Amino acid sequence: MNSANNHDERMAKMTFASVYPHYVAKVEKKNRTEQELREVISWLTGYDNKKIQGLIENKVSFETFFQHAKINANAHLITGTICGYRVEDIKNPLTQQVRYLDKLVDELAKGRKMEKILRAAG
Repeated sequence: MNSANNHDERMAKMTFASVYPHYVAKVEKKNRTEQELREVISWLTGYDNKKIQGLIENKVSFETFFQHAKINANAHLITGTICGYRVEDIKNPLTQQVRYLDKLVDELAKGRKMEKILRAAG
């Protein structure tokens, strides 16, 4: 599975800062806010606004971004397809975490209620 390995490596090396403006544009185009986007990122990673901004400014790779994150205990509840992949079936942990984030951004842009996006218990 060379193509899968190449895909995983590409994801690891991609910088969060290079993707973040695309996330912002996607959610704002659908009348959601950057603050809501940051709330979603914070829920998944445990990062606060200041930390997220620092990671953007330092142009960290997704590998570094997720290495230091405290992934939400309910992240496993994120399921479905994003970019042709079922997130729950992705074997590489880093690639799965990146796709979790993609899926959350997608749900935000599609107008899903915040409590559903954040997989509120109960």
